Amino acid sequence: MDFTKPTIEYAVLWPMLVIFGVACLGVVLEAFLPRERRFVAQTVLAALGLLVALGGTIYVATGLDKLGGGVARGTVDVEGTIVIDGPTVFLWGIILLFSLGGVLLFAERRLEGGVSAFAGQAAALPGTEAERQASTRGLEHTEVYPLMMFAVAGMMLFPAANDLLTLFVALEVLSLPLYLLCGLARRRRLLSQEAAMKYFLLGAFSSAFFIYGAALVYGFAGTMSYAGINEAVRDDLGNQTLLLIGIGMVSVGLLFKVGAAPFHAWTPDVYQGAPTPVTAFMAACTKIAAFGAILRLYYVAFGSERWTWQPMLWVIAILTMVVGAVLAVVQTDMKRMLAYSSIAHTGFLLTGVLGVQQASDLSDGQVTSMQAVLFYLTTYGFAMIGAFAVVTLVRDSSGEASSFSRWAGLGRRSPLVAGLFAFFLLSMAGIPLTAGFIGKWAVFSVALSAGAWPVVISAILCSIVAVFFYVRVIVLMFFVEGDLDGEVASVTRPSVLTSATILVGVAATLVLGVVPGPVLTLAAHAGQFVR
Repeated sequence: MDFTKPTIEYAVLWPMLVIFGVACLGVVLEAFLPRERRFVAQTVLAALGLLVALGGTIYVATGLDKLGGGVARGTVDVEGTIVIDGPTVFLWGIILLFSLGGVLLFAERRLEGGVSAFAGQAAALPGTEAERQASTRGLEHTEVYPLMMFAVAGMMLFPAANDLLTLFVALEVLSLPLYLLCGLARRRRLLSQEAAMKYFLLGAFSSAFFIYGAALVYGFAGTMSYAGINEAVRDDLGNQTLLLIGIGMVSVGLLFKVGAAPFHAWTPDVYQGAPTPVTAFMAACTKIAAFGAILRLYYVAFGSERWTWQPMLWVIAILTMVVGAVLAVVQTDMKRMLAYSSIAHTGFLLTGVLGVQQASDLSDGQVTSMQAVLFYLTTYGFAMIGAFAVVTLVRDSSGEASSFSRWAGLGRRSPLVAGLFAFFLLSMAGIPLTAGFIGKWAVFSVALSAGAWPVVISAILCSIVAVFFYVRVIVLMFFVEGDLDGEVASVTRPSVLTSATILVGVAATLVLGVVPGPVLTLAAHAGQFVR
């Protein structure tokens, strides 16, 4: 039996390899650098690695025209397991951009009096003398940076995967570091550890569903590759029952990662318990990577079986929007409210997935489903990471104050910070002149053009409900007096790291709401998936 050497196009894969290399180098630094030097070294290494990878992604994007022609531009690499095309590099770009914001939030030390938001010694039991000593000595976990880089590497591989096995590997590479990061909060350690345990257990169940579903799809198609699965679906080969059950079980694993109902139960607990910088990073980047994987799987592997999975997504999209919007109304904690808001946004994004995917199917002036979802992910990421960055600033004597009662009257005590947070909320609500309005218009229009009008009507009604709970927070901050008998929160002045993250988020949200054309054009130029 002859062995054929695999062909690997390092010229287009190197941005992802840079991130993986930085993660490995970060582990080496943890082993050999003295503890007092690790923070600066890890922060600089992570930030530089992301910047280099972002520059490399832009360079790869400019050369896609040389790799293919027509609507879909790119190349299939590593023996057909990875695809580098327009949507891939677009998703890489925004993942790396928001990951850079995550690094800045991870590195913030002024808010906690000279240390980061992460535990000094995670192995110490909460409330023990060992934990108190670690806190007194100012210890902090710099392992969070290589963990974050491993997660980013998995996020980059996730939307680029071109077979089910590679997709599963990417799913685990991005998930395992996040399970650890969620349990490393410096304050409220028990809540943080509970969040990490819930995330891990439910994530393990969802991964089991995914790999079992992949086995069933393999049993139907005889191959793991997306192109082979699509060909088997078109030829109607094998046992159709295996395909249908396989699609359902694979979908469970992916819908869990985006927090779609009824697989959303982990989201509010994890968002509340995890360190807020980790929550911001997860909220923006994990959803982007997972939706990239969902788009490629449904459009490429199961594209010929659209009539099967589309009704399923109709039901899940409506259920997700209703659950997210209704349960957000009754929340009294800011992080949990933003978590249910994130669930509702998942439903809005699924509405965009239901749209028409090919540019040739649309008349001039309309957008494709791909273009709409990519633009929505961009606007969502800026608003979400900016909002959680603001949450880190509002504090009382026990640290971050996420209870609504602590936020009462914040607009009078700190009008600038409250105004910035209100602006992010208005964008999430889809108010005109914000990026969120353009994003919702894009996904609703493509779903309507595909005939999914019941989903669009449900989305509009849920958007109206969402306006209520967003405006309620704004009223709480600006028009409600704080409890004079109890403690109210104040705004702690951050370093330039958190300030830059918030200002970039505000600027991008405003610009994309007023001048969305360039990013919409960039998303359209990304084209379609290479098959």
